[in-house]
Amino acid sequence: MSIDNENRQFTFAYQAPAAPAPAKAAKRVSVAVVAAIVSGVLAGGVSAAAFSMVGKNSTVVVNNVESVNWVTGVAAKALPSVVTVSVGSGTSGGSGSGVVLTADGMILTNAHVVSIDGKTSGVSIEVKASDGTVSKAKIVGVDPTNDLAVIKASGVFTPIEFADSSMVNVGDNVVAIGAPLGLEESVTTGILSALNRTIQLASSASPDGALQLWNGSGAPQVSLRVLQTDAAINPGNSGGALLNSKGQLIGINVAIATAGNTASSSQSGSIGVGFSIPSNIAKRISDELIKSGSASHGLLGALVSNAASSTSAAAFSNGAKIEKVTPGGAAEKAGLKAGDVVIAFNGEKITSASELTAAVRLERANSNATITVVRAGKELTIKVRLGDAADAN
Repeated sequence: MSIDNENRQFTFAYQAPAAPAPAKAAKRVSVAVVAAIVSGVLAGGVSAAAFSMVGKNSTVVVNNVESVNWVTGVAAKALPSVVTVSVGSGTSGGSGSGVVLTADGMILTNAHVVSIDGKTSGVSIEVKASDGTVSKAKIVGVDPTNDLAVIKASGVFTPIEFADSSMVNVGDNVVAIGAPLGLEESVTTGILSALNRTIQLASSASPDGALQLWNGSGAPQVSLRVLQTDAAINPGNSGGALLNSKGQLIGINVAIATAGNTASSSQSGSIGVGFSIPSNIAKRISDELIKSGSASHGLLGALVSNAASSTSAAAFSNGAKIEKVTPGGAAEKAGLKAGDVVIAFNGEKITSASELTAAVRLERANSNATITVVRAGKELTIKVRLGDAADAN
């Protein structure tokens, strides 16, 4: 089957208001029992030592303890650190997932999960932990630029363990945990399909609402630098965990690709193309949100466009062409000029304007960066001190 690239779209992995009735309770076995069985079996994955870090009340669904595998181990370790998030305002509502940051209830999720009609004011939030405990939560801080938010719930929780997302590889085994379609504690598995992918979504702060796809006009867009995975991610997985084979967080699940541009297709299920915000970015943003309620972002101070590979209408983009630099901005101060084509940012390849925008906004305000450009046929490496995106608002 062929898919027209012009109809390829991305949508938030977010669940609409109605959720199915809970399924009949399954048999649960304590993590201690699972750990005893899988110890020595999970080569390169979760070991018995990893299980010892899990809380005493943590459980995992197991019907045959003799056939557990590394995915069982990852689930046993991480399930207590993933919650279901329910958000409502008036007659509107929805649900998503979240990842526990601290034992006292700081939880990381997506900005669009805690937004109703593009707004976070006046929303009521509840979280449900893996042990069934339900508690109210409040917003600590929201970062629409990277579609992340931190909420605070009451109670005692099990924090997730972070991995270094800069060390992952294409082909790594991964596990996604969340509440797709309202089905809590769902576990899916796959591989990392691509790294440093850039996708564009409608802004979670858009007045048109968090679920609107960006179609090239109208609502503001969010350019996200993400990991791509074929682990099944569906509406409701947003804000949930993408984990490595050791049960460590490598990403926050955020979006899925859909084929077509109709309203019905925007809520279609997984087609094996899902996206996750790298854990290193999630950690930096969440730390700032907890500390100050907001996050900072770099600003290059340049108007950029796609650098076409040829004059053909179907040309590939092979960089970000600087059309204009802002007087007194970071780009001008660093010596960047109109006509320069940016091909790398901090060592990562740049092939389009949206990739450069996403890469710059991932950095802290006033941080240092290295940019590689092509000028008059020659490659130049230029150091730049980024500005503050808040100054452009």
